Amino acid sequence: MNLYKMGSKCNWMWLLLFSLFSCLDTSHSLKILGLFPHPAISHFQFFHPILRGLAESGHNVDVISPYPDAQPPFGYTDYPLASNFSITLDFNIFEGRRLSFLLPYVDFSYLYAYGNDACRETLYSDGLEQVLKHPPGYYDVILMEHFNTDCLMGVAYKLKAPVVALCSSAMMPWHYERVGAPLIPSYISALFLGQSQQMDFGARLGNWVATHSLNLLYKLWCVPAADELLLQRFGPGIPSTAELVKNTSLILLNQHFSLSGPKPLPPNVIEVGGVHVRQPKPLSSQLQQLLDNAEHGVIVISWGSQLKAHSLNSEKRDGLLRALARLKQQVIWKWENETLPNQPSNVHIMKWLPQRDILGHPNVRIFFTHGGLLGLTEGVSSGVPLVGMPICGDQFLNIASLVERGNAVKLDFATLSEETVFEALSLALNPEYKLNAQRIATAYNNRPQPPLDTAVWWVEHVAETRGAPLLQPSAVHLSRFVYYSLDVYSAIAGVLLIILISFVALWRLCCRSKPKRKQKSKRN
Repeated sequence: MNLYKMGSKCNWMWLLLFSLFSCLDTSHSLKILGLFPHPAISHFQFFHPILRGLAESGHNVDVISPYPDAQPPFGYTDYPLASNFSITLDFNIFEGRRLSFLLPYVDFSYLYAYGNDACRETLYSDGLEQVLKHPPGYYDVILMEHFNTDCLMGVAYKLKAPVVALCSSAMMPWHYERVGAPLIPSYISALFLGQSQQMDFGARLGNWVATHSLNLLYKLWCVPAADELLLQRFGPGIPSTAELVKNTSLILLNQHFSLSGPKPLPPNVIEVGGVHVRQPKPLSSQLQQLLDNAEHGVIVISWGSQLKAHSLNSEKRDGLLRALARLKQQVIWKWENETLPNQPSNVHIMKWLPQRDILGHPNVRIFFTHGGLLGLTEGVSSGVPLVGMPICGDQFLNIASLVERGNAVKLDFATLSEETVFEALSLALNPEYKLNAQRIATAYNNRPQPPLDTAVWWVEHVAETRGAPLLQPSAVHLSRFVYYSLDVYSAIAGVLLIILISFVALWRLCCRSKPKRKQKSKRN
């Protein structure tokens, strides 16, 4: 009887200890809000693994986006946006469009329009209405995209929470100031211009103009529009977004130096490119057999989730198919229709590709891509050479970076034909491209910790330190005039000018006195 009682007491003690540790663990979990209204699934595919990773680490994650999780983990709550618009692109939009000095401004205007629509829809959404019922300080940290919806910094201001920004591409020209990073147009290309880091004088001149003019346009055009929306939604008293963005604690960047080149980034900008890249899964028996039995290898063609391959005009489509028919390789093409006119025997079409799983197969020789960053990084991490046909946005920059590293061949969409396609694919089959691809893959994959673990750790750090204030450079709060030492240069120029004026005045004084002495000597 005594033994039974002792056993019962021990069981109760174990239950008590278990409950205590459970409470301690729950008390440590963070309350996190994610704000991602941009209606491009390719953007959200960068954010989603981080949001899920935080929930799987035991945190409570509320997400406002157009893309609810089909199987959310415990602690992950969606507040879906009933988006009235989505971004799908047809090739006919880009017919006759060439990369010129005006193209960055055209893309900027689209970005502005999409951002305004997304801001307006989110600020008046039911999901945000529910979130704003929480008192200030309820959320430990807010994650949001920094792309074209800076108006949402007003939500962070109302909820009194630190902000971790996520950027699905390279940083925009206006992102550098908010984190105190140096903006150096001599070798860092404006995102929309698409230059590599090696630019001649003409390219550097164009990049300097584009970088600073886009930065100025953002301040003159986008900031007032966002301020007006915040004024309408929250009333007077809310600061301008130009000031609110300075409260960004950290940027998680979908970049890596091996792909895009090293840059001088402060400690509050963390490169986590590849968070979405997972280990390849087994292929279907049909695909496995096709890849295993391809004697000369396989070429994979995929132009992303937004750009529709079937919208390619018949002339360019048939030219592309004729080029593919001349190659020995088998071709797997993401093609959205059931049939493909004039389809060669070595071309296999699929409406959807398990892209990461296919690219992980050792028999893949080339990845023919539009240069979207998610697919591009899957190709890079798999060590596959690329043929890149950039169409819009950051795709030109992404492809230019890999052309510089010898891992990619660029194909101009405007000149797409049988000969240009055959030439580009034949060049990329050269063994040196494979060697360069493997070298870049080694640098891309070998990191101190997986990029997803890095992202989760930094979000937790920002939350636990209430904004990681020690990370923020004082440069964030300097005017550009002071940041670039223009006040110092002005002072030095002023001193030099005074010295020069004094010297000129003294020289003139000496010159006036010298002729009088010469006249006296002549009379003598």
